[in-house]
Amino acid sequence: MLTFLIAFLVSLGLSTALVPVVKAMARRLGLVDHGRSSRKIHAAPIPRLGGIAIAAAFYAPLVGLFFHANEISQRFYAHKAQALALVLGGLVIFGLGLVDDLRGLGAKAKFAVQFAVALACWHWGLRIEEVALPFAGTLRLGPLAPAVTLLWIVGLVNAFNLIDGLDGLAGGVAFFGIVTTFAMSLFRSDLLMSLYMASLGGAVLGFLIFNFNPASIFMGDCGSMFLGYALAVTSLQTSQKSSTTVALLVPVIALGLPIMDTMLAMIRRFLRGRSMFSADREHIHHRLLALGYTQRRAVLMLYGLCLFLGAVALALTFSSGMQSALLLVAVGAVCAVLIRKLGYLNGIRPPPGATLTEIRERNLSLRAAVREAGERIRQAEGREELWETLEELAPLLGAQELRLELRSHAAPGSRQAALFTWQLDESPLAAPVEVRLPLGSEQAGSLAVSWRNGRGEVDRDQEIALELLAEHLTSAVDRLARRATADPGVVRPLRTGR
Repeated sequence: MLTFLIAFLVSLGLSTALVPVVKAMARRLGLVDHGRSSRKIHAAPIPRLGGIAIAAAFYAPLVGLFFHANEISQRFYAHKAQALALVLGGLVIFGLGLVDDLRGLGAKAKFAVQFAVALACWHWGLRIEEVALPFAGTLRLGPLAPAVTLLWIVGLVNAFNLIDGLDGLAGGVAFFGIVTTFAMSLFRSDLLMSLYMASLGGAVLGFLIFNFNPASIFMGDCGSMFLGYALAVTSLQTSQKSSTTVALLVPVIALGLPIMDTMLAMIRRFLRGRSMFSADREHIHHRLLALGYTQRRAVLMLYGLCLFLGAVALALTFSSGMQSALLLVAVGAVCAVLIRKLGYLNGIRPPPGATLTEIRERNLSLRAAVREAGERIRQAEGREELWETLEELAPLLGAQELRLELRSHAAPGSRQAALFTWQLDESPLAAPVEVRLPLGSEQAGSLAVSWRNGRGEVDRDQEIALELLAEHLTSAVDRLARRATADPGVVRPLRTGR
């Protein structure tokens, strides 16, 4: 037990010491989250990359296994394949998240790496080959086993990425999962897994000191992906050694919050014809904020849910078949009440005068149009072409007014600006509802869209489309500005107004 305490304190101390260093480095390099997207909660720029401190603090105590011979180090070498899965696989996932934080990566590239690492885990012996349920016996997965294993690992990696939306939320959820896994490992005398969890728990707790509301640093994708992967792999290792009738259900319940949030996101996006990779403001934590709770109160409420789920997961470890069934019914009832109270059932009901099928078809058409517009924007040779592309999209957005303001330095000491405007003929006189999105920064320009059709708020699907357009426009404006600075002669006179 002393070894675990030392590992916890070492990782806790190192994480606490490294976070301020990472925070200063991120500010110096401009690696901050500006919070310009409508789904962001914070207003001021916050440094990210806190995951560097988490990963470094986690691995530090494990280095001692190579230099100090004891029973734990012997088990480490005796189970090299599983150790490689956690240590090397974790480094690859951390590196993937770090590159995404620094440069940005597409969904295809991230999934390719994640599935490759998950496949390596399968090769190294971390597998879900059967599922045991109370009163139902053991279900052998057979040829489905590799797919289920890969989906478990990749799913949890992205689930923690999705739930990282409030100060202290992802780290706190991970910490409760770590405590649950540590307790189960101790009960089963799994010394190596206990060491992993002690090290990871200290690393996360040290980061939470700076990340709890009001946060002064975010973990970034390198942190959320790394935590998701570490918990996915360690929960597999723990469940493989379980003798209970609900072995796989224990980690599922313990990590129930990110799993449930991800499943709800997939369902609502499918029903509304949204991309599975589109961001929105309908996660569980967003719903709590919409009900009037503060960030801190919402996070503490979700901590309470994680504590409940962790307790149920531990209870399942010691329960009989009947007791396990009752515990699962209790969890199901709590989840059903939560889904109803948060308004998810209302969210899948279409507005008056429309059907879910119509909304889905409209959103699929809008997504296709935005993809086509994005390709044209990427190939645009001038800012007039950018504007013409937006004009063609205005009717599909149902907008009554469209305004694009662009500014750039054509040469040192000079500035060129353009204002493009479009208005629907005979536009209604209702009070406008407007979305205004900066293009990188206020100095670069902005895109504004207004509706005067009597709506009380912006349609979220249309807002998502506009955010994607703004990202394409930002890249195009930067590209055209760099070209103009390099060769001022390519800048052409711009017309204003339309």
